[in-house]
Amino acid sequence: MLTTLLCGAVVFPGLFFSFRKGLRDTFTHWSEADVVCVSERLVSAIHAFLATAAGVTVVASCNDVITDSHWLVNWFVLFGAPYMAFDIFAMYLSHYHTQRVRGHSSSLSGHSLQTVKAFLSKDWMLVLHHLVLLLIFMPITLFFRRGLGDFFIGCLFTTEFSTPFVSVGKILIQLGLDDTRLHRINGVIILWSFFTCRILLFPFMYWMYGRQFGVPLHRVAFHLPLHCNVGNLAILAPQVYWFILLLRKAKRLYLRQSRGGGGRNRAEDGLRLKIGQSH
Repeated sequence: MLTTLLCGAVVFPGLFFSFRKGLRDTFTHWSEADVVCVSERLVSAIHAFLATAAGVTVVASCNDVITDSHWLVNWFVLFGAPYMAFDIFAMYLSHYHTQRVRGHSSSLSGHSLQTVKAFLSKDWMLVLHHLVLLLIFMPITLFFRRGLGDFFIGCLFTTEFSTPFVSVGKILIQLGLDDTRLHRINGVIILWSFFTCRILLFPFMYWMYGRQFGVPLHRVAFHLPLHCNVGNLAILAPQVYWFILLLRKAKRLYLRQSRGGGGRNRAEDGLRLKIGQSH
């Protein structure tokens, strides 16, 4: 257990600082904000790919949605826990350097309680999401579920499937390719993958439970303990919120392009949203 935790604590920060150095040396014209932001997104994409692969492996191996188990569940929860903690720090760095580029006085004076408060005010939902995974989801998975429900944990791992496409969208913006067909296609994939793997996933899990126990889909919620329904609702609610934000940004981007408005607004336009994602 400790070895797996330490492995994650080495891998994800190591990847971040390696990407940061490589990007700084390769794209010498980039600001530190660009370098840090893209480094964060690359690490997020790698974590999401690993989470999705682990989730698909677990789901495919479980015939009984309640009792079947797979060693990858506990292993990946431990391996991914350091990523959740480190990503909060990486998001703060990205916010800090972005504010410095924009000339905000609180950031120009260096790291301070004020810059931390500004970051938490801006990205409070993502920070809360990461903390919930660390402080609630991880203990429940490791110690309180009595080895049951690996199938559903595997399904939740696959919610990260959309994250690499979000990261690609951000990187395309940094490369100045946000007005290209590639960026538009990637935006469509973001919407499709997010809706499929973060929203439709929940009816799918209920349907799989109902199929095994002969319960109609519309009655499954009444056959589950209250805490299971509340937990699923708590996970689903922010996904719906983020999907609405994605739809709004997609609409804004479409309207801008249909009006022939040139120029890029990196802060407001484009299909980019830090979930991770989803994180």
